[in-house]
Amino acid sequence: MSWPQVRWLLWRWLTNALALGLAVAVFGEINGDNPYWTIALGGAVFALINLALKPILTILSLPLIVITLGLFLFLLNMFMLWIVTELVSDLVIDGFWSYAGAAVAVWLVNMLLNATQVRTVEGRY
Repeated sequence: MSWPQVRWLLWRWLTNALALGLAVAVFGEINGDNPYWTIALGGAVFALINLALKPILTILSLPLIVITLGLFLFLLNMFMLWIVTELVSDLVIDGFWSYAGAAVAVWLVNMLLNATQVRTVEGRY
């Protein structure tokens, strides 16, 4: 793996950890002794799930995405958050509207942080 790929993965981990930390602080709770470790683990899991599973689910749900004019992508993001809270047992988000708010918070933080990242001439980070 080359350095730009490693840097990209680390950036994804950091942005997802910050976004997940904000979302869980506002819409959920963290159980356990070390909340920073839980957020870091949740960010890593969220980054890996978004890297591996989300493209597959997006392709499989493409008809629903087209029919709902993209609204189904929001439900897909909520599902990704649910998977993370199931895999990282110390992260707790309860209820549909809490997941909806957390998905918006994650999207907003990721959008703002990714807008600050400088791209190279080739268009990569």
